[in-house]
Amino acid sequence: MHRDPPVLRKLVGAVVGKRPSPRGCLMLFLGAAMLCLTAVAAQRDDAKPDGHPASQPVSNNCEGAAACATCHKEVVQDFVENPHSGPALTHGGNGVTCESCHGPGEAHVDGGRATTIFDPSTVTAKQMDEKCQACHGRPGNFERSAHGKGNISCIGCHTIHAPGAPKHLLKMEQPQLCFQCHTDVKPQFTMTSHHKVEEGLIDCTDCHDVHGVLGENTLPSARWQFMVCTKCHTATAGPFVYEHPAVLAEGCSACHFPHGGPNYNLLIQANVNTICLQCHLPSFNPTTALTAVPEHIQSAQSQPCISCHSSIHGSNTSEVFLRSTQGKSER
Repeated sequence: MHRDPPVLRKLVGAVVGKRPSPRGCLMLFLGAAMLCLTAVAAQRDDAKPDGHPASQPVSNNCEGAAACATCHKEVVQDFVENPHSGPALTHGGNGVTCESCHGPGEAHVDGGRATTIFDPSTVTAKQMDEKCQACHGRPGNFERSAHGKGNISCIGCHTIHAPGAPKHLLKMEQPQLCFQCHTDVKPQFTMTSHHKVEEGLIDCTDCHDVHGVLGENTLPSARWQFMVCTKCHTATAGPFVYEHPAVLAEGCSACHFPHGGPNYNLLIQANVNTICLQCHLPSFNPTTALTAVPEHIQSAQSQPCISCHSSIHGSNTSEVFLRSTQGKSER
């Protein structure tokens, strides 16, 4: 029986007994590249315009985000834009997922019972904080902060899925978020002299560490005030040769309102002399070891003390804080 010899298919431009030509290799390479691109495009049909996968199901032990989206569609869609979604696909798809925070969801999917998962709306503040701190560690010294002692959990200020502020997953922007609880502070920012918080110049967190700081309740409050205030008011930071004891002992709030007040420069009294005479008494003060003040400033109606003692935060030339030119002339 006659059989045709096997057909040898050559590459275009190839010669029997010779290596494939450059042209043949190029065409083979282009063909393989087109196949790869087709496969990649097929995998990205459901991708977002920025290239990130849209609601790609990720799972630890059960159906993952695809199963959650059956009932919680809006939550899953919003989560794609959430900072938590960034590490969701890390570690083989077992990064930050629905189950990372809510626990295994298989029983919840099968039975539809909320009690089988971790529900932030039903747990205690301590349980909620422990869940967040499993990834975020223990920020600052939260348990010792005013928020920690007040039983305010992480979700008191932060939202998990859809943030209301552009950063930090805050429920809303500052200072309106802080004013939700600190209603007594809000009116102070409407007074004549105030820090420009509502104007957007500074935030509450520029001065306050909401998560607490190590040693917050062990160091004198004056020290913390000084560290906070001198970040902006650098001229008062020193160090000075002659320091004002009131600044070291009482802090900035001994003379100034921290948020806002009716007097210029946030002073606690309209008359500067009234503030000075709280410590500098007309007679010898054994408590502070301060000598009696001269008669010409023993009245609130007298010439302002700071008209002469202008370097009131500290001085390098005068121990009684006279303006620098006078201090130099006395030496």
